[in-house]
Amino acid sequence: MPLIDTHAHIHLEAFDADRPAVLERAAALGVARLINIGYDLPSSEASVALADAHPMVFATVGIQPHYALTTIPAQLDRIAALLAHPRVVALGEIGLDYYHNRAPQAAQQELFRNQIDIARQHGMPIVIHARDAQADTVRMLVEAAVGVPTVMHAFSGDWQYAADCLALGAYISLAGPVTFPRAVELHEVAQRVPLERLLVETDCPYLTPHPFRGKRNEPARVRLVAERIAALRGVSYEDLVAALWANAQRVFPKLAAADPLFDV
Repeated sequence: MPLIDTHAHIHLEAFDADRPAVLERAAALGVARLINIGYDLPSSEASVALADAHPMVFATVGIQPHYALTTIPAQLDRIAALLAHPRVVALGEIGLDYYHNRAPQAAQQELFRNQIDIARQHGMPIVIHARDAQADTVRMLVEAAVGVPTVMHAFSGDWQYAADCLALGAYISLAGPVTFPRAVELHEVAQRVPLERLLVETDCPYLTPHPFRGKRNEPARVRLVAERIAALRGVSYEDLVAALWANAQRVFPKLAAADPLFDV
């Protein structure tokens, strides 16, 4: 059964020297598809271009909270227009970031709410970036995103936060930190999240899993994330990957519409 990395950034300069080889290594380890994530307008355009150029790549488009003060309506109009592309499967990453706090919280929340509205208008899922903003993220999802398919990207938090997200219907996407030996809270999340609500990702070139911490991450290493989750849950790797594939198809319905492989 193939595996999908649901959150990658292979458009970045870190991959300019060996992008084709990176994709080949991923495919060799069973990673059949990946979703390249936009976080501002240029990266969103780049993600769409990559999806056009590589059959294994899909894209999302969106604007992170870091850019809340510099985003203008024309940029949001362009993001909305890109959602019509057949290989764009979600609006994201969007959300709140009170860790870096590169924009006032009120401005972040306004940008977040505006993009949730765009996703709802276009019938698209959303991919959430949330750092040190758990309470406001959950509150805003309750206020604005009920009924909008939601992925909590690179989930970091305890079981209670995961349970709050699950109660909203969100999917929990786990990345490299779940492989860290001391990540006890994430281990509990990996064990307790219902199998039908789990996804895996790399967030490459970031969040490199154990035992490669300190090195550039890449899509092939999503397999290490899946293997660790399977071990934590006491299930076979094959059974876990089959569920992850079905989950990705469910939360990103345009995958199935655009790609016969998702008929598996």
